[in-house]
Amino acid sequence: MEEKVNVLGGPLEECGRDPLTGFYRDGCCSTGSDDRGSHTVCAVVTAEFLEHQLATGNDLVTAHPAYSFPGLKPGDRWCVCASRWLHAYRDGAAAPVVLSATHAAALRIVPIEALREHAVDVPASPEGLVD
Repeated sequence: MEEKVNVLGGPLEECGRDPLTGFYRDGCCSTGSDDRGSHTVCAVVTAEFLEHQLATGNDLVTAHPAYSFPGLKPGDRWCVCASRWLHAYRDGAAAPVVLSATHAAALRIVPIEALREHAVDVPASPEGLVD
């Protein structure tokens, strides 16, 4: 596992526990050599982002219990693949990002400027995230 450093250079903070996220299901966007998808961007998913992902072949809505995946709804915080987030960004459907919980490894794929453009504090409620 790579050192737990966020894109701001500080310690990697937790992304989410409800649902429990992370490639290693540790609540953090930790990564390592076995994380081929680079699940390093802590996103606060929106309806638009989820629809984009579904349209591009990445179903984040349907639960898959065998993989400890509950299915997501707007407002959930989830460690998404850096390349998938970048694709959504380029298509104008990027989800908000929690920089302190986004692993520095995401910068190998996503420019920091793009992440900063969508940086948010974690909202107290999902209101406003649903289209």
